[in-house]
Amino acid sequence: MRILLSNDDGIHAPGLKALEKIARELSSDVWVVAPEMDQSGSSHSLTLRDPLRIREISERRFAISGTPTDCVMIAARHILKGNGPSLVLSGVNHGSNMAEDVTYSGTVAAAMEASLLGIPAIALSLTTTHSHPAKWSTAEHYAPDIIRRLLTMKFQDNIFININFPDLIASSVKGIAITRQGQRRIESSLEENIDPRGRQYYWIGAVHYNGSGDEGTDLEANAKGMIAVTPLSLDFTHRETMDQLEKVFAKP
Repeated sequence: MRILLSNDDGIHAPGLKALEKIARELSSDVWVVAPEMDQSGSSHSLTLRDPLRIREISERRFAISGTPTDCVMIAARHILKGNGPSLVLSGVNHGSNMAEDVTYSGTVAAAMEASLLGIPAIALSLTTTHSHPAKWSTAEHYAPDIIRRLLTMKFQDNIFININFPDLIASSVKGIAITRQGQRRIESSLEENIDPRGRQYYWIGAVHYNGSGDEGTDLEANAKGMIAVTPLSLDFTHRETMDQLEKVFAKP
């Protein structure tokens, strides 16, 4: 099994090293194609106005001067052209990617791009707090078995899996929960200031979330110390609203 690894924290991120350990428990054919620089919050963006550069760091390990989406596309269509990956793993992200996070996350976007290309994909993230070091060993301990189980099922078209590990040591994890995407109230800070040349600028600051999530969500599972496994779809269509619209526009 050929596995492609990527992320949004960059080629030198500790989470990517953890992901390599995880992947090598599953296969000896592991390739890394990740952003040259931190691309957190880049979502599913493509680099369209600048040329992309590929830097070969070592055998089967490449850095790309672009986004996570760029990395997966270049890996599948150029670096591994003709013998593409059978699985894409993205992460392990430093920080959770649950609820609204998935719309901003470059980690999730790498898995999304793989799914668009018809490749089974899994995004992995680790909940972290500033007061404690990231517990990479928790992801390393649980991820191989979770991925093996996921690979026993057929990945449907345009569906990928989002995994979030709680901020706990491995022995304290309460189990695995199959969840839906949660929702929180977001409070973002926007700083306004004047630069040394007298020009006004704005800086998006820390994002604060309120709410621990409804029952059955990724948020609730993580808050209870469980690993959240969430299937995500590239089809954003809201079926109930479609039915309402049909009725509204059926009127003359």
